[in-house]
Amino acid sequence: MSPALAKSRLWSFWVDRGGTFTDVIGRAPDGGLQTLKLPSVSPDWPDAAVEAMRRLLDVAPGVPFPAGRVAAIKIGTTVATNALLERRGAKTLFVTTLGFGDALEIGDQTRPDLFALEINKPAPLYADVIEADERTGANGEVVRPLDEAALRDRLTAAATDDIESIAICFLHSDLNPAHELKAAEIAREVGARCRRDWTIVTGHAVSPLPRFLARAQTTVVDAYLTPVVRRYVDGVTRAVAGAPLMFMTSGGGLARATAFRGRDAILSGPAGGVVGVASTPVAFGAARPVLGFDMGGTSTDVCRYAGRLERKPGATVAGVLVRAPMLDIETVAAGGGSILSFDGLRARVGPASAGADPGPAAYGRGGPATVTDANLVLGRIDPAAFPAVFGTDGCSPLDTAAARGALTRLADTMGATSVEAAAEGFLAIAVEQMAGAIGKLSTARGFDPRDHALLAFGGAGGQVACQVADALGIDEILCPRYASVLSAWGIGRARLRALRQAGVDAPLDAAGLALARTTCERLEDEVRTALRDQGAEAGAIHRRVRLRYAESDTDLPVDVADLANLHAAFEAAHTRLFGFVEDGGRVIIAAVEVEGEDADSFPPLYGEGGLARSAKTGGEITETARDAVWNIKSPAPLAPRVAVPIKGRDDGLPHLILRPDTQIWVAPGWRAEALPDGMIRLNRVS
Repeated sequence: MSPALAKSRLWSFWVDRGGTFTDVIGRAPDGGLQTLKLPSVSPDWPDAAVEAMRRLLDVAPGVPFPAGRVAAIKIGTTVATNALLERRGAKTLFVTTLGFGDALEIGDQTRPDLFALEINKPAPLYADVIEADERTGANGEVVRPLDEAALRDRLTAAATDDIESIAICFLHSDLNPAHELKAAEIAREVGARCRRDWTIVTGHAVSPLPRFLARAQTTVVDAYLTPVVRRYVDGVTRAVAGAPLMFMTSGGGLARATAFRGRDAILSGPAGGVVGVASTPVAFGAARPVLGFDMGGTSTDVCRYAGRLERKPGATVAGVLVRAPMLDIETVAAGGGSILSFDGLRARVGPASAGADPGPAAYGRGGPATVTDANLVLGRIDPAAFPAVFGTDGCSPLDTAAARGALTRLADTMGATSVEAAAEGFLAIAVEQMAGAIGKLSTARGFDPRDHALLAFGGAGGQVACQVADALGIDEILCPRYASVLSAWGIGRARLRALRQAGVDAPLDAAGLALARTTCERLEDEVRTALRDQGAEAGAIHRRVRLRYAESDTDLPVDVADLANLHAAFEAAHTRLFGFVEDGGRVIIAAVEVEGEDADSFPPLYGEGGLARSAKTGGEITETARDAVWNIKSPAPLAPRVAVPIKGRDDGLPHLILRPDTQIWVAPGWRAEALPDGMIRLNRVS
């Protein structure tokens, strides 16, 4: 039997471990796909992903995980993001050049709130600093050799503390990493002698690009998060011992468990949603680009797709700069579990979340009022269509009375005319926050959101999609089959990837382009080796240069081409983003990057081999429709649910579409129609 045939007769699992729910898709040996959702946190199991896989494999409790029945496990996780947000990373020691120990605390003087009277700066991630006596010049020359003896003594003294990680970043190490390499060697030597299993991270390896602050901050972040990520990865590895295990990276690719690092895990979960958006038929064949709208339990992630995955060189997360290639995603702390509150002056939605336990008030575990409760009170959720997995016993239905009670208390405090009016008000706030996040990816980047379709997914996306589209002037919404688990599907579609970068800092002329091409050839060899080390052969190879004006700090990515096309592509991108170009401005090649992906193939989302079955239903999807239960202008009672194919309602009256994995609220003025293969399209009719 060929290896490919043997692999096709095994299970594959694609997992999106979110802050509230963990979504799992299992591809059975017969090609059918099954889905399962479990709360991410529960006293009934140590890890929701492992529990879901065991259930789909029908493995009894206490029986070892049947790794021999599994071809691959692909996981996207929020463990690194949560550790950064909650400051639960490893205790880290920062080793840097003499005189630069406070550089990260000083920062670049950016003030996120320019007119704030009180500046609240996030505490540094590192616990202590060692300033090493060394200096490398701006051209890579050694100005002052590293004082190895002094550094060895300082590290030996630090070994008496409970340091877990060491971040080493020296000035200009991107040009000459010799001192960082020697410092790392000394740290390993001291750690072995003092029996300390330190995680050691060097700046030139984590971020081989110019600019000390960004490189140093990224080095500290990686050192701070990698031990946390390793503990999670090691736990899953032990639980599924023997099964091939891969993790989603922020850049939209996969990495083997042994290669998964803290800096690459910041957007591990949300990245799956972007790949999922790119995997839908509309993304491949639509005449207009799409704005992905992924509303989960804890947060909402938005992205833009216009035929290619859009990346950014880094991001500021929880007040910390991380310079690592990552998909261009905006996140807002407004999800189904976002807590509703009133401080006496303003109604607020989030940023705190009720999580999976206790969860929203409707879960029947004493939780607070949330966005989910507001939708339930307004009839935009049918509790009868939810599985009975709530309550303190874990087998009760959604508690509508508890949701209404929690909203009633808020309504009374606010002086609202009714509980429904209060719920509408809170939802309007949540919608404004979500629309603002989408605006950062569209309007702020020079794109008109009205030229896009809104692709709504996530467990709660369909409940507010119409309102979000109204706020942005969008007239078309697309809801793919099994939208609730589209992020898990995207993780399943992702490929093993390797990306390498290098600074160039040369003019965009014939000599500079030749240097860039030579550097790309070197990086391509590194990319192929990195993929080979993970058991994959490189398929497509992508080469990009990052260009900027000589007096600018902002570089823009452009695919490698000849000089004329590089200039034209850069000016087009600069005009779209900033609205102008500099006549006669000198263009600089700031850096180059090479990315490779494996040549694996994947099943389609629709049609034969696509998502056709559910672990909850075991059959084909049946669309259902019902009349609205609440409209602020004309309240209407519940009407009986009618199981009929969705053919569209030309009257523009509100109604609810029920699907096995999610529910879609069709607001007044919108019309729904079913497209082939389970896609539902909503269009504004008034």
